[in-house]
Amino acid sequence: MNAPNSISVETQSRKADHIRICLEEDVQSHQITSGLERYRFIHACLPELDRDEINLSTTFLGKHLNAPLLISSMTGGTEQAGIINQRLAQVAQKYKIAMGVGSQRVAVEKPQVADTFAVRKYAPDALLFANLGAVQLNYKYGLDECLRVVDILEADALILHINPLQECIQTKGDTNFRSLLDKIALVCNKLSIPVIAKEVGNGISAVMAGKLIAAGVAAIDVAGAGGTSWAKVESERAENALQRRLGRTFADWGLPTAECITSIRAIAPDVPLIASGGLRHGLDAAVAIALGADLAGLAMPFLQAAAVSEAAVIDLADVLIAELTTVLFCTGNATLEQLKHSPSLQRIQ
Repeated sequence: MNAPNSISVETQSRKADHIRICLEEDVQSHQITSGLERYRFIHACLPELDRDEINLSTTFLGKHLNAPLLISSMTGGTEQAGIINQRLAQVAQKYKIAMGVGSQRVAVEKPQVADTFAVRKYAPDALLFANLGAVQLNYKYGLDECLRVVDILEADALILHINPLQECIQTKGDTNFRSLLDKIALVCNKLSIPVIAKEVGNGISAVMAGKLIAAGVAAIDVAGAGGTSWAKVESERAENALQRRLGRTFADWGLPTAECITSIRAIAPDVPLIASGGLRHGLDAAVAIALGADLAGLAMPFLQAAAVSEAAVIDLADVLIAELTTVLFCTGNATLEQLKHSPSLQRIQ
């Protein structure tokens, strides 16, 4: 078994690779889509609304948000990642939207990089999600490590991300997923804040969501297929031909985001639900919400903007909010709840 210090160096290096690859290489899914493009809103030429009165506010896990947007979990653990997280957190605070950080395993292994995740000082009022890989519960992690990452962020909830495909392809991936559900249930039972179960781009089916909810998970982030392919990302950093081949073979594996939303909503009408995976603009976000999601999560667009400047992230947030507002206005819905319960969305494929 590797020494803890060598593990932390590998983990930190992987974080740097992930940012570089996502920004520089084509790691988007091409054969599978999010499924959101299969829907279209019915235009209301006479909305009978004043656009200025449209209200995008919502509540998620008991916290008020000005818009139903989540800056999805991305990064941490390197100097560049720390700058990115700071910019994202400042925008989350400015717009009162939610934010998750990337996996904090590196901060457990190497406490001196914890500061790259510690963004509460930049976002005192934002809804913030800490993040650990669920599989780490089979690799000597437990409640103490969960509490540690929550404390680093002063988080409102803990994401346990579930990524079997990525671990299969990743160099020295952690692939023992046996009996994880019981360990997730223990964390849900013992932790004083909500636990969110999240995939990383391959989706959560209704059957899996039902098991996770029964285990005590408070919310689901479907993180469906159709956006960034982590199989492709890991293929780009593969150390041998087998891993490269695996990543390419499974580049478009998974459940489309739209399918995850509708199937989970059918069996769990009240569970707090985040739609992420291939959302690229506010129209995608509006479709996801009309299908039944409570929050719309975007990662790649925010990563690309945050790699440039805080001003670029502000510009992106402005555009997303304007796009969401335009959908509500042009469908004659004044609030998100009205949008969810209106007949404005139709399937076209």
